[in-house]
Amino acid sequence: MVYKKIMKLSYKKFYIWFVFFYFIFNIEGHTKNPPSSFADLADELMPSVVNISTTQTIKTQANPFPFQFPPGSPFGEMFKEFDKPTERKATSLGSGFIIKKDGTVITNNHVIANAEDIIVRVNNKEYQAKVVGADPYSDIAVLKIETSDTFKIVEFGNSDKSRVGDWVVAIGNPFGLGGTVTSGIISARNRDINLTRYDDFIQTDASINQGNSGGPLFNLDGDVIGINTAIISPSGASSGIGFAIPANYASTIIDQLIKFGETKRGWLGVRIQEVTKEIASVANLDEPRGAFIGGVSEGSPAEKGGMKSGDIVLEFDGQKIKTMRNLPKVVANTPPNKRVALKVWRDKKKRSFTVKLGELEKFNAAANEKSDDNKEIISDEIEIDDIGLRLLGLNKNTRSKYNISESVKGVVITAVKRDSFAAKAGLNVGNVISQIAQKEIQEPSQAKKIFDDFIKKDADSLLLQVFEGEFSRFLILKLK
Repeated sequence: MVYKKIMKLSYKKFYIWFVFFYFIFNIEGHTKNPPSSFADLADELMPSVVNISTTQTIKTQANPFPFQFPPGSPFGEMFKEFDKPTERKATSLGSGFIIKKDGTVITNNHVIANAEDIIVRVNNKEYQAKVVGADPYSDIAVLKIETSDTFKIVEFGNSDKSRVGDWVVAIGNPFGLGGTVTSGIISARNRDINLTRYDDFIQTDASINQGNSGGPLFNLDGDVIGINTAIISPSGASSGIGFAIPANYASTIIDQLIKFGETKRGWLGVRIQEVTKEIASVANLDEPRGAFIGGVSEGSPAEKGGMKSGDIVLEFDGQKIKTMRNLPKVVANTPPNKRVALKVWRDKKKRSFTVKLGELEKFNAAANEKSDDNKEIISDEIEIDDIGLRLLGLNKNTRSKYNISESVKGVVITAVKRDSFAAKAGLNVGNVISQIAQKEIQEPSQAKKIFDDFIKKDADSLLLQVFEGEFSRFLILKLK
């Protein structure tokens, strides 16, 4: 009997210890510890990541003399040769990745914008490529390698399942150094940095530099969860703040570009602004939420559906609109011609409307035909002494001189003082300032006013969006 009791007690102890160790090791096995090496993952993915180089012809007016000689002057004939237009080849570099065995490549639109010749390098072999479709609003482009060869592909993962703190790997062509692998974590989700109309970026601290644009951001399963697009940097080099377009959003755009050669986004036809505490209070809304309609376009789907200025959109097609930025995204992701239900706050109560959406691309095409957007911007060069730079508006001449594409908007830097705030921030001649403090810039006088206002306020710093060629970055301009 004593022996049996001892054996039972031993079995109980054994069972308890078994359960304990099983639990401990099971927890350890499911904890995502930092991998000891990314080598196997890199070997698997490298063949599907490509380097992209583009070429375009830039015409310039090479006249070193900013004045005209009087008629009959001997100097006129002497320097006539300097007035002849010249041409030069400009190149840019970027990255991409293959999603189909036939050589369908994904990259950023700004990598291939205005390119006359596109070369894709795969495993040290070069191919010509053509543009299947490109979308400047999302900064996504689809290329097709012109060959009968087949290629190894990568696949998109579910970016919505990616969590802050997850390990990620970036592979690309930074500074022309192809086949570069960097690693890091997801630092944040749903970032809005005012780079595109539909910002919803994944933020990562994996090193991303010039040339990484268009390259893939992988999870540890080897799935593409993002397209590396932009960085925030005081110097132009990686500072551990990079941004990638989420795969789930990109996939929808890519499918449309492959199928149609263009995007087909829904269009509502309203001008919106943030619902402030003051607006919510006046409207008798419980809290600031939704999108306040500041204007309704004539003949738009919104007008036809009965919507008015002053309405606050709370829901769109069953999706709650928490902030102003939510509405353009959900509208754009809805197919044109679809009838959608909207819930709107009007006259201190909720109302329902049904709207048949239009197509954004058709509206933009019609608007461009009517607009006078091609008019040359004539502006004087402005010196901003406190910052240490000189600015000039963009027009045909300045775009040619500094190799600035038509897709880039803003003001160009024509001079930077040594040891100035601008120089310390990494600004250079030929850079284009497109945003200052999240305000879009069109003329030098507008930029000067913003700079002056912040200096008067004794601000410590400013956030700038700057283009260097086709590459966009955000940087901090310190004012003290």
